[in-house]
Amino acid sequence: MIRRLQAVALDCPDPVRLAEFYAELLGGQIVMDPDVPDWVEVRGFEGTPLAFQRVQGYRPPEWPGEQMPQQVHLDFDVDDIEADEKRALELGATVLERTDQVRREANWRVYADPAGHPFCLCLH
Repeated sequence: MIRRLQAVALDCPDPVRLAEFYAELLGGQIVMDPDVPDWVEVRGFEGTPLAFQRVQGYRPPEWPGEQMPQQVHLDFDVDDIEADEKRALELGATVLERTDQVRREANWRVYADPAGHPFCLCLH
């Protein structure tokens, strides 16, 4: 029987840089194994740990689009979307879509992390 989800792993060109981004964003700690230099994890925050693995020739997903589909994206609950957006942008995220500017009832915004993976901040 499967007991629990161990981690969500994202491909990227620089696993240390991406781990630093998510560790700061989520308040987690970076965990590295010197024997496995192309794999870095972020743990110690509420939720499933994140892992980042180096991929040669990495190409980021497109938002929106299907030429390079996102394949996976992360959703994070937040209490203050304005403050958390500011922090995410300061850490290196970019805005992909601000749905609240299009639809009043929308409670999420879409960003890209420094490697181009889409993620959402969702007002809790």
